[in-house]
Amino acid sequence: MRGVTADLGDYGTLVALLRQVDIAIAALPDSLSFLANQAAIKASCHLIDLVGAEYPEKSRALDVPARKAGVLIVSGCGVAPGIANVLAARGIELLDEAEEVTIYCGGLPRYPRPPLMYQQVFSLEGLMGLYTRPVFVVEDGRLVQLPPMSGLEECEFPDPVGACEAAYSDAHSVPYTLGHKVKRLAEKTVRYRGHFGKMKVLQELGFLDDNPVSVGDQTVIPRQVTMALLAPRIQGQSKEDVTVMRVVATGKKNGAAVRHQWTMLDFYDPETGYTSMARTTGYPAIIAAEWLAQGKLLERGFFAPEQLLAGERFEPFMAELARRGITFDYMVEETGTANGSAAGL
Repeated sequence: MRGVTADLGDYGTLVALLRQVDIAIAALPDSLSFLANQAAIKASCHLIDLVGAEYPEKSRALDVPARKAGVLIVSGCGVAPGIANVLAARGIELLDEAEEVTIYCGGLPRYPRPPLMYQQVFSLEGLMGLYTRPVFVVEDGRLVQLPPMSGLEECEFPDPVGACEAAYSDAHSVPYTLGHKVKRLAEKTVRYRGHFGKMKVLQELGFLDDNPVSVGDQTVIPRQVTMALLAPRIQGQSKEDVTVMRVVATGKKNGAAVRHQWTMLDFYDPETGYTSMARTTGYPAIIAAEWLAQGKLLERGFFAPEQLLAGERFEPFMAELARRGITFDYMVEETGTANGSAAGL
């Protein structure tokens, strides 16, 4: 393996690089994702993209060109989007009638420090998107837009994480690919308690805005200033992190009310030095790339993970994650019968 230094914001450079390979994994900031997807199609290179933002726009623009080029573009094939999407699809598959699917996911410091109780585990640009990007959820079978950081609720995860909170965040592709199969669907980002209140204050005071403002004889963008101030305060802490995920799917099966739940706690690996966020984000993309190389993914066009890795590929996909140390606690229980009485498995 060799490294290459290049301007990946330049379309021609991207095309030239991608023409040298058959399959690529894109680990770029959100702002470069669309360009990388276009360049991969031009270069006739399969691409596994970690970014899942702007799914409907990308799907409309890129699916037909990708099919014509004979390539597979996988959008958002990391942890969330990625693993979470596949579990959401699996939950729906296991039900005769899906009522609700909720995804909870968050990258957390193992040893949180005030005031934000957070440390950076992926790009600041992507992080800011969690707090500023409009949120789309499914309510009563309809796509609904909600403000970011709304729907705040308290939640608990097994030790050593404990008490957390979760708020709505962009669910990327799943409202569009799965929304017609379920009455309610949403994704929530998990943080230690108190975090969202502080970020909400910054939002309400304009510190997360991207409209330029004049300060003396200078013009600045508040969000960029905030990112510059936050960076040294949320970087350089302990490398030890933990990624939490819980996917809950409820509905009817054989006339009974049923709840399926997957829970993950994944930790920093001291042997490799890989953070949990790197592991849980990178390994799904690696699995997809390996399967492409082995001829196990024959689809061509623009796809989300839940369209490729659920169904008959679900168990093999989860087995590959487990082989790499990423495991889930799975439980299923009857929560009632058709007439509303309680039951249990």
